[in-house]
Amino acid sequence: MTSHIQTTAVQIPNDGLQIDAHLAQPIGSGTYPGIVVIQEIWGVNSHIRSVTERLAQEGYVAIAPAIFQRSAPGFEGNYDADSTTLGRQYKEATKADELLSDVQATIAYLRTLPTVKGDAIGAIGFCFGGHVVYLAATLPDIKATASFYGAGIATMTPGGGKPTLTRTPEIKGTLYAFFGTTDPLIPVEQIDQVEDALKAHQIDHRFFRYPSGHGFFCDQRPDYNPEAAADAWEKVKELFGRVLKAEE
Repeated sequence: MTSHIQTTAVQIPNDGLQIDAHLAQPIGSGTYPGIVVIQEIWGVNSHIRSVTERLAQEGYVAIAPAIFQRSAPGFEGNYDADSTTLGRQYKEATKADELLSDVQATIAYLRTLPTVKGDAIGAIGFCFGGHVVYLAATLPDIKATASFYGAGIATMTPGGGKPTLTRTPEIKGTLYAFFGTTDPLIPVEQIDQVEDALKAHQIDHRFFRYPSGHGFFCDQRPDYNPEAAADAWEKVKELFGRVLKAEE
């Protein structure tokens, strides 16, 4: 673990689009695994920047791209009612193929950095981002994925089409999934469907359920559960340490 990090606002090129992103990395010589951090519906806000920086402190080069760049460049919400309404509108404007393209462009950007080592790339996402990283886990470059309370995985995919869950057989690496059992946005039956699909297709995974509501990892949200958040963070560190650092 390193306590000395640097943060930078950067832009990721993707076929004419410039995606704003928050980059955090350890200070000093050396190379590190890269991790893509995917936001909730409130944009790359202080919570997502904090997660990115916590990962850098653990010895990763972490980057959070703005996945609403096409429809709402610069959007940053703060969990109030107005921000939530806007965030949901922007989420509805996303499409799975564009999200995958943006994640792939972010991976390509990471690999241009002298601090990033080789093929060791992971992803972590929360809320809508938890859904997006489940989708992104189908990319061959993603070796480890931490998906937090991704609503709709079993019932839809961004932009329409078969539910993201149907793409479970395409997941290439290891996936850890985190859900709250009292989450009003994700019924337990849907959580069960996700777990059953991971088992049925023999995906390398671990599944964690907490007696919590939606957003339990975020200390700015009403359902924040410090015990669940602390336990989940240990699981995240175990996943990335075991899978990504083994690639070094």
